[in-house]
Amino acid sequence: MGAVETPAITFPETSGSVKGYERRAVDAFLIRARRAFEADAEPLTAADVRRAAFPLVRHGYVIAAVDAALGRIEDAFAAREREAAVADEGAHAWVGQTRETAQVVLDRLSRPKGRRFDRVGPLRYGYRIDEVDLVADKLAKYLETGDSVTVEQVRAVAFRMQRGGYREVQVDAVLDAVIEVMLAVA
Repeated sequence: MGAVETPAITFPETSGSVKGYERRAVDAFLIRARRAFEADAEPLTAADVRRAAFPLVRHGYVIAAVDAALGRIEDAFAAREREAAVADEGAHAWVGQTRETAQVVLDRLSRPKGRRFDRVGPLRYGYRIDEVDLVADKLAKYLETGDSVTVEQVRAVAFRMQRGGYREVQVDAVLDAVIEVMLAVA
């Protein structure tokens, strides 16, 4: 029998009825991420890290602690991806690609309030339009003028739900693209 691999990071656990991330799922993902980063054993990207999701259970890992570690891991993968792209394509191509992505995102965020994203049907729930539009304004200003917004702030964005709100998948995709642009220029 081989030795059982354990993740290099440990996290505090929740207590009582407070839910946290399932420990085994987090540990398995961290082992996979470490293998991918150290030996390129299996492909994993910064976007894969950003999209990682874990079941919520009692006596799980504290969510904020895991999310902070995932942010650092995503940053490391993004830096490696940036270095590889610059080496393969050159800095000029990398900057051009990042600029193009930023412009596409800015075009979306600059649409009129209430019409920036598709809406779900009137009987379904989506993200609150006013909250998304407020965040969209701040992100558009960041992309236009470089106003201060951090990757952590974008990662931490959460919206309440409303009937007939914005389609979650579209909003989340744009937030992911903003993070990719921010990490590309970091």
